[in-house]
Amino acid sequence: MEFDPRDEHQAFPGMINGGIIGTLLDCHGNWTAAMALMDQFGASEPPCTVTASYNIKLRRPTPHGVKLQVKGEVVGIDGDRASIKMKLVADGKICATGEGLFVAVKEGHPAHHRWN
Repeated sequence: MEFDPRDEHQAFPGMINGGIIGTLLDCHGNWTAAMALMDQFGASEPPCTVTASYNIKLRRPTPHGVKLQVKGEVVGIDGDRASIKMKLVADGKICATGEGLFVAVKEGHPAHHRWN
């Protein structure tokens, strides 16, 4: 995924806010999990997934004014759960990394129909 930050995404002039970085990693990890679980289940559309846990490491300041690249990699799948590694790159440098556990939810969960 690519993200082109706007001015309001800065923590201070020239640097992206850590909360924005966490949100990007969480969201992209969630979609990586949804697509992996869709493939695993042989489904025609991704299941609704939610974040069970995630953590990030801010490795260096993330500059404003460049496109950010966010990548997700499936580490493992166990039933309806997918473990994902994420990273955020700016100007060819890794600025943040993370890992998360994302779970497909069933009918009755408050988030189940959010993508319909």
